[in-house]
Parts: sequence; C-alpha cells; structure tokens
Amino acid sequence: MKIIKRNGAEVAFDISKILMAVTKANNAVDESVRMTAKQIQRIAESVELSCQELGRSAAVEEIQDMVEKQIMAHGAFEVAKAYITYRYTRSLVRQANTTDDRILSLIECNNEEAKQENSNKNPVVNSTQRDYMAGEVSRDITERLLLPQDIVEANEAGIIHFHDSDYFAQHMHNCDLVNLEDMLQNGTVITGTLIERPHSFSTACNIATQIIAQVASNQYGGQSISLTHLAPFVEVSRQKIRKDVVTELKNLGVVPAEGVVDEMVEKRVREEIQRGVQTIQYQVVTLLTTNGQAPFVTVYMYLGEAENEQERHDLAMIIEETLRQRYQGVKNEKGVWVTPAFPKLIYVLEEDNIHEDSEYWYLTELAAKCTAKRMVPDYISEKVMKELKGGDVYTCMGCRSFLTPDRFTDAGVGNIANAGNYVPGKHKYYGRFNQGVVTINLPDVALSSGGNMEKFWKIFDERLDLCYRALLCRHERLKGTLSDAAPILWQYGALARLEKGEPIDKLLYNGYSTISLGYAGLYECVKYMTGKSHTDPSATPFALEVMQHMNDACKAWKAKHNIDFSLYGTPLESTTYKFAKALQKRFGVIEGISDKGYITNSYHVHVTEEIDAFKKLEFEAKFQALSPGGAISYVEVPNMQNNIPAVLEVMKFIYDHIMYAELNTKSDYCQVCGYDGEIQIEEEDGKLIWRCPCCGNTDQDKMNVARRTCGYIGTQFWNQGRTQEIKDRVLHL
Repeated sequence: MKIIKRNGAEVAFDISKILMAVTKANNAVDESVRMTAKQIQRIAESVELSCQELGRSAAVEEIQDMVEKQIMAHGAFEVAKAYITYRYTRSLVRQANTTDDRILSLIECNNEEAKQENSNKNPVVNSTQRDYMAGEVSRDITERLLLPQDIVEANEAGIIHFHDSDYFAQHMHNCDLVNLEDMLQNGTVITGTLIERPHSFSTACNIATQIIAQVASNQYGGQSISLTHLAPFVEVSRQKIRKDVVTELKNLGVVPAEGVVDEMVEKRVREEIQRGVQTIQYQVVTLLTTNGQAPFVTVYMYLGEAENEQERHDLAMIIEETLRQRYQGVKNEKGVWVTPAFPKLIYVLEEDNIHEDSEYWYLTELAAKCTAKRMVPDYISEKVMKELKGGDVYTCMGCRSFLTPDRFTDAGVGNIANAGNYVPGKHKYYGRFNQGVVTINLPDVALSSGGNMEKFWKIFDERLDLCYRALLCRHERLKGTLSDAAPILWQYGALARLEKGEPIDKLLYNGYSTISLGYAGLYECVKYMTGKSHTDPSATPFALEVMQHMNDACKAWKAKHNIDFSLYGTPLESTTYKFAKALQKRFGVIEGISDKGYITNSYHVHVTEEIDAFKKLEFEAKFQALSPGGAISYVEVPNMQNNIPAVLEVMKFIYDHIMYAELNTKSDYCQVCGYDGEIQIEEEDGKLIWRCPCCGNTDQDKMNVARRTCGYIGTQFWNQGRTQEIKDRVLHL
C-alpha cells in the first residue's frame, strides 16, 4: 500500500510512523490520561484498514485526520489535543518551504501527483519539468498575492477548482479557434519572420503546423483549426502542377490523348495532399511546445464550410486523406502502428454525408472505420447544432469548450479584431477565444446541505457567487494585457491584428470571447439529494433544475458585465481525483457518493450504470443543451472493427439526437510481447496498475495505452482516481 507525501512523492505505507507519532503525543500528556500501548496499536491498525478501504493512495493529511478521529474515539482527548498541537506547529514550519519541496520533488521525478496530472505530458523530460517548476512558482504567487484568500481556500478544499492556477500569474487565456484562413491568405509573422501567402498545399500545411506550435506556446488550453482553410491551396497546387505537366509533355514532344493531362494532374494533386496531411499529423505528434507536451490541437472537418463546389471537392479529398492516415496510426519506437493522441479530429455529420445515397457517404464510412480503430473522429451533428446555436455550425475550442453564438456582429460591433478576412454581416467564430474556467463541485454543495433542500439552494447560491468572483479575477487578470504579450495571437492574426502596445480589452466584451462556469458531479449531487440516479424519471427534473439554475446565474452575470459567461461541462482529468479526495476528507466515505477515487464528469451518466448507447445519448442530449459553454457525450464500446454497420448506426443516431458525441474503445500495445488487445487494470498492494494479460508486463514505459479520459485521448497514464474510473466503465453497446 502506498501513501502520498505533502510534496507529492509516493512512498510505502509505514504503520510504525503512526505508532511513533501517537506515542509521542501520548507521552506528552499527564500519565493519568494516557492510553495503553494496546490502544495505540489498535488506532494504528484501524487507520491502516481505513487506508486500504479507500482503494487509492491516501495523502498524509488524510491519514493524520484519521489518526485524530481514532484517538478521540478512544476518549483520549488530551492525547488528541497534544497530537493536533504538534500537527499545527509542524504546518507552520512547512509553510516556509512547501514550494521548494514540491520543486525539488519535481526535479527528482518522485512527485506522483505531478507525474499523473496530465495524461499527455511526460514528467521526466526537461521541458515538462521546466514548465511544472515555473508552474509551482506561479501557483505560489497566485495563492499568496493575486487571488482573494477565500477563493484560495475554497480551491484548496476542493469546493471549487480554479483551473490552471499555475498559469494565472501570466496574462494568458484558455483556448481558442485559430483564424488560420486570415493567417494563410493574408500572411503572418512567426518569431520576427514574415510568412507570406503559401504557393502550394504542402507549404500551407507546413506553415499551419508552425502556427499551431506558436499558438500552443502562448496559451494553456486547446486550439482548433479547420481543414477548410487549407482547401483553397489545393487549387493553387493544381494550377502549378498543371503547368509543370504541360511543360514536361511538351519537352518530351508528347501530344497526350484527351483527359490524360487531367489524370496526371489529379494523381499528383492527391500525392501533394498526402504529403501535406502527413506533415500535419507527424509535426503535431512530434512537436514539443514550451510546456513539454504536444499541442492540444483539434482538426475540424466540415464540408458545409466550403465556399464553392470545387473547394468542397478538394476539402473532401483532404478529409479522406486525413482519415486514412489516422486510421493507419503512427509508428512507436518499436516500429508498430499505434494510436496517437493528437491531433484530435472532429467530423461534422450533415445531409450530404449521413445517408447511404449521400454524395459523401464514403467519407462517413471511412470515419466509422477510423473511429472503431483509433477512437477518432468525434462527431458534431449539423442538424442539432443549428437548433442549439441559432443556425450556426462551428467547432469547439479544443476538446469541448464552445463559443457562444455570435451576437456582436448583429449588434453592429464590427471588426474589433481587425481580421483580414472579416466579412461584414457574416457571423464570426475563428479568432475568438475563452478567458478561463472555474468549476463548482456539485456533490460538495449537496453534502454540505445534509440533504435539506432549502439549505441546498442557499449553499448553491453562495458557491456560485464564489465562482463568479473567481471568474471575474480571471477576467481582470486579462484586462490591460498588451498585444505585445503574445504577438502571434494578438498582432499577427491567430486571434486578432491589433497594433503594437494596444490592449486586448475590447476582445473581452460583447461576446467576442467567453468565460466559463464549469460544473462536476451532477450524478452524485442528485443521488445524494434524491436517493436516485439522475436517469431516474423522478430525479431527472431536479437534475435539470440544477442545470437551469447555473444557466440563470450565467445569464445574470452576463447582463451585468456584458461578458459572455457560459455553463461548461468540465472535462475532469486530475481534478476528478482532487474533488473525490476532498469529499472524503470533508464528509467521509459515503456509499454511492464519495466512496470512489473519482466523481462523474459534468452531467454524464455514471460510468458503472447499465444503459444502452442510444438511451444514454438521448438522455444526455437534454443536459448537453443546457451546457452551452461546452459539453461532449460518449458511449463506451467494445472492439468494433468487425462491426462497422453498428458504428454507423450510432453515428446516424448522433446526427438526429445530440450535438456532440464520441465513441470510446481501446487501443493498446505491449512492447514486451507484442500483444495488441486490451491491457488490463488490476489492484496490487493497494494501488491500481496496468498489466498485459498476455505476458504480465507492468512497466508503463514498455506499453502503449490509449484511453479517452476527458474529450482528448490520453497516452501518458493517469492518476489513481482516473484510473479507477477507467476500470469501472461499463459497455453501452
């Protein structure tokens, strides 16, 4: 059994340390009120048993809380007082060097929490360590100087989560939709070098990857680009290739038969597309940005964005090649084809590709095969999105964060970003961004109320006000930021083309950017307050009321400040573990509520609940509609590579019923024995580990495991809470 020390390092549980600590406290009090050695032994054994029952590695603070409770349960109140006094004295000493300790543990690679904070960061490499170390310093400054103390305390207690506090000291925002079209068509500047309009499709792809890397290094969230913005350069290459072919044939003295030139040109165009798409895939996978990870980039595939039929045809070829290459995968260090984490792909289901007799049905069939093998693409329903977003269809910013529908264009605000591709009267999405996220822990609201409904709504409003003030801190931190802070974003087209020295303030209002109220654990919240899952018809109305209440709060804040506050279904990764531990610490282990190392993402049906894929998507659709700031639903499926018709049926259901959804499968490989089935999660010595069922390999450095955890695919393994959640998932198909 393992425990996690205060600096994040993981060590073996040692009962002798509990015995020693309690004995010291016992010796510090009058002999008449001391406990016996047998009582101290029982206390230590009870704590050991409680740690084992947690099903995860307990933190030192949790263990000390358990010790206190056990001492008091034995009626040894003077001993408990001595123990608490000792803890307090030691905590005062530690306050002076907590940041130092965490940084040193990062350098020595024994900070278990940091290791598993992000499933796409390798904590051993220098670039990641450098980012984590800078993050610790930034977090320390943020907590001591920049945030109100009640917000810091609420974040530490797991009542709320102030996302990405390690980047808050800098003037950085969360995620965005890159205006790739403006940058390619009208030029941009990268590290002082002018990049003009490319003269071929492959060059456009190469420039796009450089833009992706630069953007990723200047914000901390996900970014999205559209393949539509690359499509016009296919025609540029086509005309260039045609000239070359004609010249070659002329020099050879060949008079080609009718149609031969066209065939030769289109063959070379497809080869050019293949090279360009390969550039994007391999550059994104192999790039390491300044924060030690591949760019969190999403590639959007929507035929409906094309300006004309030729561009639509060329876009279809790009989409086809993108899907084919992703289906193939990338080679790992052993030369075996495996599933890469990035780029994330989103495929829009629309009338021209969703029916068997549709013109682009072949693309949908290819997408289904790719999903069955590589877990992407994910799917947006053009039909449902138009209903929810006022007739507009656009991609999310990264894994699920959606912009609010454009309201500034209709209000006559105009081209406030000075975009080179601005079209008066046309709704604008590319070049917009999200200011940041603060998430409310809904199960904590419920547990704090003790099940009293009147008290629940009162505490709920208090917590929402806390989130509101925390979000305003994020907004105020960005106010006054000069465009010079990130030229690629604010001066050279990714988000705007502002003047040097110009503040970005005007982009923070009128709905140009959003700011997100996140929420987590709706299932546990409803279960505690009603005794039933939110899928139960008698409990669903309360769940929807909770959702509406948060939307109403966002609406009121928006009206007050002219900032687009929006409700966001938080993609918990490490936070699911943090919230679960916080609930156990504050309220103990409550069956069905706080008895696991994780809580449920946003509105999702609990991972252990038996429900079929179609009912799950239909049920979650009503909650997705109440998460306008972003949400994604999924269905867990077995290996579907030999059942593509079933995948297509799920995709058709998505088109008719829900805006944004994905299918989760498994894609693993053991480097020791070559096994390519599902690598299992097992418990060993109180800790969850990954084990190859074929050869027994448990070395994470010698296996490739890909799982979707929060919208993105993770490939660097997860903390114990998320690992337990993955283990508990039931199939929906």
